[in-house]
This record gives sequence, C-alpha cells and structure tokens, in this order.
Amino acid sequence: MTPPHLPPRQFLLTAQPGIRVVVRYRIQDGLTDALGYLVTTTENSCTVRTRTSDVEIPLALVIAAKEVPPPPPRRGRP
Repeated sequence: MTPPHLPPRQFLLTAQPGIRVVVRYRIQDGLTDALGYLVTTTENSCTVRTRTSDVEIPLALVIAAKEVPPPPPRRGRP
C-alpha cells in the first residue's frame, strides 16, 4: 500500500493505476466520496471506476485520498 502521509494531490499523482482508493472531494452542496479503482491521473484530474460508473474528479476539488484494501468476498446465497 502507498504511504498514507502524502498530501492528497501528491498521492494521486504518484499512485499506480489499478489500486483501490477512496477520494473525498467538494461538490456544490458539500463533500462526497468516490470509492473504487484508480483508472488514471493527469495534472488536473483523476478518474475512479466505482461500481456504477467512472468518475472524473478535478484535483483542485480533492480534500483527501488514500488507498484502501480490496472489498470482502461476496457471500453466496444460503
């Protein structure tokens, strides 16, 4: 896992695509999170693949970001 002590922008710029991340960022009414796999990062934005879609997040709006462990395995029906 990537060291958690990097500032969010620096973390995202140096993180390897494919890792699972959570990114907290500003929206019009407050804050929201994107949880998923880092697809790509440019100088201005990052893209996180969530369960429902790819989310492009301007780095200027990012408040926090860190690597997170893989999701737990899904349980089968009893």
